[in-house]
Amino acid sequence: MTGVLYIVATPIGNLDDISLRAIATLKSVDLIAAEDTRHSKYLLNHLGIETRMISCHEHNEKSRSEQIIERLTAGSDVALISDAGTPLISDPGYRLALGAQQAGIRVSPIPGANSAITALCAAGLPTENFHFYGFLSSRNKELGSQLEALRAVHGTLVLFESSHRIKRLLQYLSDLFPQQQCVIAKELTKLHEQFLRGNAAQLLILMDQDSRLTRGEFVVLIDNSVDPSARQVDTEDADLLEILLEEVSVKIAVRIATRLTGKRKNELYQLALSMQKGKDSEISG
Repeated sequence: MTGVLYIVATPIGNLDDISLRAIATLKSVDLIAAEDTRHSKYLLNHLGIETRMISCHEHNEKSRSEQIIERLTAGSDVALISDAGTPLISDPGYRLALGAQQAGIRVSPIPGANSAITALCAAGLPTENFHFYGFLSSRNKELGSQLEALRAVHGTLVLFESSHRIKRLLQYLSDLFPQQQCVIAKELTKLHEQFLRGNAAQLLILMDQDSRLTRGEFVVLIDNSVDPSARQVDTEDADLLEILLEEVSVKIAVRIATRLTGKRKNELYQLALSMQKGKDSEISG
């Protein structure tokens, strides 16, 4: 009879957030596969758990998964834990879980803390439609492209970011999501837990004024539930297009107006065409 692979959620900060079922599971399994055994040893010592651990992280997951699946096939129960929160959610474990499933081994989740959901439930942003993306690219060009694509995704966007890149992310958000309400959940469940609210530019000013706000781990939430570009064009848009059409073509005028206003390109294009036709009629008349 094969063993069971348990996917066990652990606390994201406050050690008391672990569930009774998680504790019982970690005590009863034959082996714990941990993202960082040194880090997890602190938690296990706190709980009085002496189960043997092995490492399973992004650099050894492929080879380690094969070893763990052998143990599972032989009948051993194994628990997978990450450094904090729910394994596989922006953490290692996908190869192992998939390999176990393909080998016909039961994979059982032991639910618990998750920083994305923890932040979302207290952020005061819409929750009926949200999208989790975790960590975006560390490369500027790729990050810009990823965020540009997310502008078309309606709902609350949930991102992870590290302390040394949080200001860079806010700079991009201030350009691409200038009007959207943002919430930064900082150091969740820990002593210095904070929720910072405002648009990206305002949050960037806060961090410039107090460098302590850049320290820690961050969940960044963006209220993109209402697309600013969905708003109807108005008289201000017409005034802008009128000025632009005096200097450039309809195509270029619409391109500039779209970037400046965030309105839908097709609506601005139709407005520009009607304005241009009216102008042409006045000239021919």
